[in-house]
Order: sequence, then structure tokens, then C-alpha cells
Amino acid sequence: MWSHNHWQQSLYGSGCKAGERLAKYAEVFHTVEGNTTFYATPGIPTVKKWHQATSDHFRFTFKLPQAITHQNQLVHCDQLLADFFSTMAPLEDKVGLWKIQLPAQFGPTALPALEKFLKRLPSHYPAGVEVRHPAFFAKGEEEKQLNRLLVEHGVNRIIMDSRPVFAARPNTEAVIDAHQKKPKVPVHAIATADYPMIRFIGHPDDASNDAFFANWLVRLPQWLRDGKQPYLFIHTPDNNHAPELATRLYRLLQQKVTETHLPDTELPKAEPDPQITLL
Repeated sequence: MWSHNHWQQSLYGSGCKAGERLAKYAEVFHTVEGNTTFYATPGIPTVKKWHQATSDHFRFTFKLPQAITHQNQLVHCDQLLADFFSTMAPLEDKVGLWKIQLPAQFGPTALPALEKFLKRLPSHYPAGVEVRHPAFFAKGEEEKQLNRLLVEHGVNRIIMDSRPVFAARPNTEAVIDAHQKKPKVPVHAIATADYPMIRFIGHPDDASNDAFFANWLVRLPQWLRDGKQPYLFIHTPDNNHAPELATRLYRLLQQKVTETHLPDTELPKAEPDPQITLL
């Protein structure tokens, strides 16, 4: 996600070369979603470059390849998984979460496959599961089974908050595209393990996000008080202004954490690049 070309006009500046973007990104933000691994596993030299470009405190969250999660749906993929982890090994100490994003057709009948898969994951690998099947959002026994399974294995349930973008009128190409591609699912703010992850899909109008973010200003400090380390990723319909929105919402979170008297070490200070224009 750090290679978004539009950010050359804001986050990176015109003089920043493509190969320098990750290092520049890591000067401003503490973590990143690595979506490219869903489509193709990078080469080991590339993985090593990513490690060199970031500090010891920076954290990646990488999606498992679609061959594992979507094509095989977690079945008969031991070798695929081993090969992927072997390639990504140079970054092992900087991975905050391995993301298991499952397709909408992966429903309750597939839970045994998920359980077997989680048992095969290295126990020291933090993992998160993102589900999209309607049954897992119905607050019935099937969702309870999923949550119990995740709690039992210490795996985080990834939370999609797409309310802001779906509240936007579909009057631009970016919003229309987002409405077609983003899942419209209820927000179940549950922490099944120590690294809850929120994917917040923002409204194109900056101020319109505040009402939707208000609950997270309560929930995130509570998780910090409970000793958890949440991950928060901010998107916009086309992601062109995601860095500005992320910085703005992070400052609101900092203010809330200060009000709740959490130690400074619980929430790193934001160091936005001066080239970002905050709205």
C-alpha cells in the first residue's frame, strides 16, 4: 500500500524515488498493510529490501496468498504455506499480523478446515482472520463458534468498518467502485486475541468520518488499558487522501488516550511528514 502513486504529491514529495517510498512511509506511520502478497509472493531480495527500509519498531501485516485462502480455501496447502513463510522469513521479526482473508463463500461448514489450518500455523506467529460470510455476522451460534475457535487459538478477528464509505453518496467513480468492491458487513468490535485489527474505510468528506470514528475513540483506549496492541488501518474510496485522514484520526486518538491518562509509551507519538496537508 506504500506504493500508491498519488501520495507522491503529498506524503512523499516529487523528489522521492519509487524505491525510497517505503522508508519514507515508515518515517510517518508505524505499520502498513502488505496487500501485494495476496496476488504474488515477492522474491527474497525484495523481502530483504523491505526489512532494510524500516526500523526495528515498524510492523508489516501481510495477507496470505490467494492460492491458500481463496483457491484452496485452507485445504491441501501445507507446501504453499511453507514456501510462503520461507520466502518471508527475513521479515519475521517485523510482522505484526499474518492476515487470513477468507472469501464470502467460506461459511460455517468450513470451520473445521479453518481449525485444522490454525493448528498448523507456527504458535509464535500472530494471525488475524477476516470473514465475509453473512452467518458470521448474524450473532447466532455459527458466529459464536467462529469466535470461540479464534479465542481458543489466540487468533484475532479482523474488523471491517465500511460504514463511512457506504454512507457516502455514489456520485463519484471512486465511491461507486468502493460500493461495488468493499464488503458491507456489520461492525462487530470484538477482540478475540491480543492484536485486534480494524480496517476503517473512510467517507470521502473528511469531517463525515468523525461520527463513525467516535466509537473507536472509546474502544481503542480500552483495548490499550487491557494490554492489547491494536492495529488501525485507514482507507478512503480511492486511497488518494488516506494518509491525511489517517493522520487526522490518529491525532484524535492521541487526544483521547491523553484524556484517559494512558502512559505515553502505550501510543507512539505521530510524526507526520510536513508535506502532508492536514484537513
